[in-house]
Amino acid sequence: MGNTSRRRRRLFHAASVPIIVGLVLAAACSTPSETIGPGVTSAPCPNAIDREKGCIYLGVLSDLGGGPFAMLGRAMQDGQTAFWTEVNKAGGIGGYEVDISTYARDTAYDPQRHLEAFREIRPNVLALAMSLGTAQTLAVLQEMDAADIVTSAGTLWSGWAYPEADLNLVLDSGYSYCTEAIMGLDWFTEHQYRPHNLAVIGFRGNYGGDYSNGALRWAAHNNVLVTSRIDTGPNAEVGNQDRPVAEILADPPDLVLLATGPVETAEIVGKLVAAGYKGRFLGSAPTWSGALLKTPAGPALSALYNFTSPVDGWGGDSAGARKARAAAPQEPANWGYSLGWALSYTMRALLTKAAAHGPLNRVGVRAAQEALTVDFEGMAAPHTYNTGAPDYAAQRAVIGAPDPSAPLGSRTVAIDYRGPTLPQLPMHGPCVRL
Repeated sequence: MGNTSRRRRRLFHAASVPIIVGLVLAAACSTPSETIGPGVTSAPCPNAIDREKGCIYLGVLSDLGGGPFAMLGRAMQDGQTAFWTEVNKAGGIGGYEVDISTYARDTAYDPQRHLEAFREIRPNVLALAMSLGTAQTLAVLQEMDAADIVTSAGTLWSGWAYPEADLNLVLDSGYSYCTEAIMGLDWFTEHQYRPHNLAVIGFRGNYGGDYSNGALRWAAHNNVLVTSRIDTGPNAEVGNQDRPVAEILADPPDLVLLATGPVETAEIVGKLVAAGYKGRFLGSAPTWSGALLKTPAGPALSALYNFTSPVDGWGGDSAGARKARAAAPQEPANWGYSLGWALSYTMRALLTKAAAHGPLNRVGVRAAQEALTVDFEGMAAPHTYNTGAPDYAAQRAVIGAPDPSAPLGSRTVAIDYRGPTLPQLPMHGPCVRL
């Protein structure tokens, strides 16, 4: 009896091993914390629509409250959130939904905070849905390269169009600050008046430098005098804009171009007009917010200011603009909502291609850029990545004007604008090299 009992126990243990191993493996596969790769999990997203799907986590590094572009950054985040909610409602991508909230960080337009936040979220994201700011993105570019993390561009620096500058990591779309100035000046000359001379006020560094250099190239090509090229900074750094205002008033030009933040734009325009300046103003996209109409500078802006935008805005007629409006839970704070929606098309196309061809990991997502064509549903011109030099002839601009009676405080006065100067200029690299 004793020998038979021991033999039966041995047989029981041997037969149980595969069963126990199978149960352990099944439990491991079903655990909600399983990570397939950085930023990709089999567990559902925190606010999943379909809890049978896994989750792709995208990071966001933006000015969400503490810096000079907080109004724009928050609205862009609202636009991106609405976009990805619609993607998830439609079934997500490759069996996964997409989350851009868990690893969204306010970096306050500060390169050091940008770097710190990137290092914090780096282990947990597949890619970045957005990195706001040129100097800020450059601060993390080498570490993005080492980790194979790509980002949609929350910045219009002309260098993102060249692989030697962006390392094929920053997905630009639309135009650059440089070409924005060129197209804006062509539009202004056609529809306002031909300036005999102009001045440019821009934030020091990449944003203002890129825009200013575009204006200088336009002026040289069209034989227009530049009276001043003035570097400034956000009010949080420099206190106020009295110095640029004084320089403009010392030698008033026909036209002042601006590449600043909205607060600085209102101060400069308001003080110049109050001091008797009679010319007009043309602003880069980040200079505008409908909230400026509620400031003392509102009447001057309404009368004398236009701004350019890379995308069809809130009141646009494109299919993309109509979808963006339909998806908004309420009227957004400013046009940044439309920009956030539009720049999300690129990341959706990239993730879709990576999921279809594999692998859905950082290396696979980075490789999926090759010859990737993105359709923005009319909000911006179609764009193909990694095919050589930028197609400047295909770039276009949307021109806006402040209007207190219009939604979000502005109306579109030109869409799909392409001027004559840009295709004639030799452009072989970034307009400003950093």
